Amino acid sequence: MNILVIGDSCVDKFIYGDIERICPEAPVPVLQPRYSTQNPGMASNVVKNLESLGVIADLITNKEQILKIRYIDDKSGQMVMRLDENDRCERILIDVQNIFHKYDAIIISDYNKGFLHTDDIEEYIQLAQCPIFLDSKKILGEWCNEFRFIKINNREYESTKRTLTKNLKEKLIITRGPYGSEHEGELFPVSSVEVKDTSGAGDTFLAALVKKYVETKDIKQSIVFANECATLVVQKRGVSAL
Repeated sequence: MNILVIGDSCVDKFIYGDIERICPEAPVPVLQPRYSTQNPGMASNVVKNLESLGVIADLITNKEQILKIRYIDDKSGQMVMRLDENDRCERILIDVQNIFHKYDAIIISDYNKGFLHTDDIEEYIQLAQCPIFLDSKKILGEWCNEFRFIKINNREYESTKRTLTKNLKEKLIITRGPYGSEHEGELFPVSSVEVKDTSGAGDTFLAALVKKYVETKDIKQSIVFANECATLVVQKRGVSAL
């Protein structure tokens, strides 16, 4: 199975430390760093999850390094601050017309950092010979009418629901956190687990959804599988793959 991912990537860095007191100059916690971890994030994390599921995955992404730094209290696991550096990137310049035929599915993982414009995305939909899936932070509209399925989270749905046509609503798969996922009015629940970190869980859900759909062509089976995979990663610290 070969899947192509197109989208913006970053480096996710987590700095863990101890918080023992409040700053005397302002009512904020004082973090003493102890150790850090980092891994590829955003579209790169989708690829990482696909590969962990046994998929051959290629990535077209930005060259600029976007860095997301999260400061975490080691004892509680609570994030106290996130710092984003170089949060924008240049528009995609690659001609993809002659490579789409190699893939069983294409994923547009659009974090809206400047890499993909709606014109680019519309062009890719027209070129694709295989199922093409969208996960975008943009407001949805006519530009995404031809996608097979569109995955968004509950907050994104609330931001874009005023723009949704009947056609778009039928394509939506909405992730609703501890309540599971929704598609065409049907709720797909998840098991109750101890959540340590939700960072990157949407990437895991998307990768698992597409992988299973390529195998089965059954979107309900695919949502159930994606729920199971996302439930596994939220029990881990940081942005984790399967």
